[in-house]
Amino acid sequence: MTAPAVPSAPANALHGQRVRLAAINMDKDLAPMAAWSQDSEFLRLLQSNFARHWTAPELRQYLEDEQGTDELNPGAYFFAVRALADDRLLGTLDLMIPGWAHRDAWIGIALGDRSDWNQGYGREALRLLLRFAFVELNLYRVTLSVFGYNPRAIRAYEKLGFMHEGRQRERLRRDDQRYDLLLMGLLGSEWQAGAGAP
Repeated sequence: MTAPAVPSAPANALHGQRVRLAAINMDKDLAPMAAWSQDSEFLRLLQSNFARHWTAPELRQYLEDEQGTDELNPGAYFFAVRALADDRLLGTLDLMIPGWAHRDAWIGIALGDRSDWNQGYGREALRLLLRFAFVELNLYRVTLSVFGYNPRAIRAYEKLGFMHEGRQRERLRRDDQRYDLLLMGLLGSEWQAGAGAP
């Protein structure tokens, strides 16, 4: 019996047409990442907690703690999203695997500078991350959460093939209004069938 075909990775699986995924450079990337945390709108799109500014040393500690020390079986992957044209830091991606038994992961994305929003960088970066998740790591599914007040992100995830899987009604409070928290997921079989094609 022949094994099912697995999509082959391109020559450089972490390079797209305009962006590439790279390791976070602890010496030069933490300062701009900390600067992004000064933007309250950025923080409201990134996290559900109250706005909190980060310093470069705090970010370093967080990244070191989350990646852990087991290099053979890491549960967290962090990537810098860089523009191919000038190697500029555009944002970050993370893929968190709570346990390998189910081959399931949570993903997150953040694009820092507002001038880089709505330019297609995030969508391309997520495509690269999905290839990494399903081909390199052989994951079965990925999940993300998104806030109901972020329709731009919701549309982008839908175009990549993510399905709505749950909703926590009125979970978030922003400026005396309540908003839903949405859960969206994508199976490796859906991705392989081209659900997230452009």
